[in-house]
Amino acid sequence: MPDYPAATQRSRVRVPLRFHDGYSVDAELVTFHGLTDGQEHVAMILGDPAGATPLVRLHSECLTGDAFGSSRCDCGPQLREAVEQIAERGGVLLYLRQEGRGIGLYNKLDAYALQDKGLDTYAANTALGLPEDARDYTAAAQMLTALGITELDLLSNNPDKAEQLRTLGIDVRHRVPTGVFTTAHNVLYLRAKVLQTQHTLPLAELTAG
Repeated sequence: MPDYPAATQRSRVRVPLRFHDGYSVDAELVTFHGLTDGQEHVAMILGDPAGATPLVRLHSECLTGDAFGSSRCDCGPQLREAVEQIAERGGVLLYLRQEGRGIGLYNKLDAYALQDKGLDTYAANTALGLPEDARDYTAAAQMLTALGITELDLLSNNPDKAEQLRTLGIDVRHRVPTGVFTTAHNVLYLRAKVLQTQHTLPLAELTAG
């Protein structure tokens, strides 16, 4: 059995979502008691996850990408894509309060300043005395278990997410890649994710030209 306490559902509320491109869908948002990190993470239930193996995405909060439309990352387009894919198949998007791969918003912006001086996203974190990736997915496993999901297909390019979930007792059947959302401002960031943390992105397409 996983070595962490059980979380429980706190509340459920239906919320109609509408994105900037006009796509809309109804979601059920679930909050939780007892998450180990004390953060206010939210599960977004889309479609009918009770049928086939649910499609699940662990989406780390990105204020600059998700809300402000920053093109320095691919987070906003990944969020938009994930909501539609999960709604079509049935599953859950976990919106995790892990800004900047867990280092926080201010530190992320400090890392951006170092990236402007030539460091990649991981080296910038290290130069600030911070972990390259501080994310822990124990709370995500708690949330999934509280929702009755112990087997899933994971919508992610990041192998670490699947490995952590498996260690935490969640059966990740398949890892489904997301799209590739390149801009003139994020291509070096995406290349760093491939080279440093083995994200499954087509490296040949990630050119700065």
